[in-house]
Amino acid sequence: MARRTFDVIDVTEILVHWHAGRSLNEMSGSLGVDRKTIRKYVAPAVAAGITPGSGPAKSEGEWQDLVREWFPELADTRLRQVTWPAIGEHHDYIAEQLKAGVRMSAVHQRLRDEHGLAASVASFRRYVAASIPEEARRSQVTVWNPRQAEAGEQAQIDYGMLGRWPDPVSGKLRTVWAFVMVLACSRHMFVRPVLKMDQRAWTECHVEAFAFFGGVPARLVPDNLKTGVGKPDLYDPKVNRSYAELAAHYGCLVDPARALKPRDKARVERPMPYVRDSFWRGREFASLERMQAEAARWSAEVAGQRACRPLEGAAPAAVFDAVEKDALRPLPAGPFVLATWATAKIGPDIHAQVDKVLYSVPWRHIGKTADVRVTGSMVQFFIGGELVKTHPRKVRGKQTDFGDYLSRRSPSTCGPRSGAAGRPPRSARRASA
Repeated sequence: MARRTFDVIDVTEILVHWHAGRSLNEMSGSLGVDRKTIRKYVAPAVAAGITPGSGPAKSEGEWQDLVREWFPELADTRLRQVTWPAIGEHHDYIAEQLKAGVRMSAVHQRLRDEHGLAASVASFRRYVAASIPEEARRSQVTVWNPRQAEAGEQAQIDYGMLGRWPDPVSGKLRTVWAFVMVLACSRHMFVRPVLKMDQRAWTECHVEAFAFFGGVPARLVPDNLKTGVGKPDLYDPKVNRSYAELAAHYGCLVDPARALKPRDKARVERPMPYVRDSFWRGREFASLERMQAEAARWSAEVAGQRACRPLEGAAPAAVFDAVEKDALRPLPAGPFVLATWATAKIGPDIHAQVDKVLYSVPWRHIGKTADVRVTGSMVQFFIGGELVKTHPRKVRGKQTDFGDYLSRRSPSTCGPRSGAAGRPPRSARRASA
């Protein structure tokens, strides 16, 4: 039977949210997964005696090992089936039902029960979003619950453009962006200006925000940015690996906002004009570091002390100190190691290029594409989730481990041509580490 395309990462995300104590309704709405599907994937955990909130929190790797044990078929992409052609056979019926105001979940249920459609509701929603005209989907009403968030429950995150700044170092005008994190309960906010919106800036800003608040909220609701969210799709909200590492280190969940749905993170959307007017406009800064220090001071002494209408005139900093500060999770004992992730293909000379530097990988992986984790001191290559090579990081040039070449003593005849006595080819011998 055809289903939504799930893999180990998808099910791991479900289990992490479930073990954190989120209800089936919350997980279904957030992850875009039917409650029956959620029950299916948490059933082995329940059978193993694992209950939400019990025992020490498991790492992402531990959950992935369990998922591979419980659902070995998820790692085999040959077992997956494409469901859109089957849904497309009912295209006109779907459009007619949606125009009549029938909810998408009800249309899916009718197709499943009356026409034998073998596709999940998540796949059905993705098909509708991509294939049904907007006027047919307009009748679908999303009910937004504006309830007051619980203390320590949620932080909403976004980037907003501040303006152009004359960089005294380069003498050029640079575009400055504001990273903003707002705690949903107290409305206390942290602002950090940046010149780049890349993975490193994204994770660094989170680290600084958690230090500013002195703790970590249970759930992060970022915008669907490529730096944070690998694929901006509510029904497949895969978080990029650098961001996932940060969330695992700080023990919080990442729950991306839906694309083009500003009300999902209204508490951070609304203050952006205030940040530009109060902090940025008409001011000069001698350096980016000075700008960032001033933004932290402004967040505490100006934005934190303002009269906030949703809080009935109370200051966000006062509400934070009174009800939310102690509800945040404590900061981890050890520092977070900033890392960025990329992909690289291993060439026929057994080298892969990362940040304009060539690194060798064992010959048996020639032609494969590796996931590469880069920190300030090392470069790690992963294939199929397995670490296959680690190098100290270089700024330029080439890093070669001659042991990665095929030896004459190897029983395999595959791989690059070897010289006498198992030596690497002459071109490789000329390369210096």
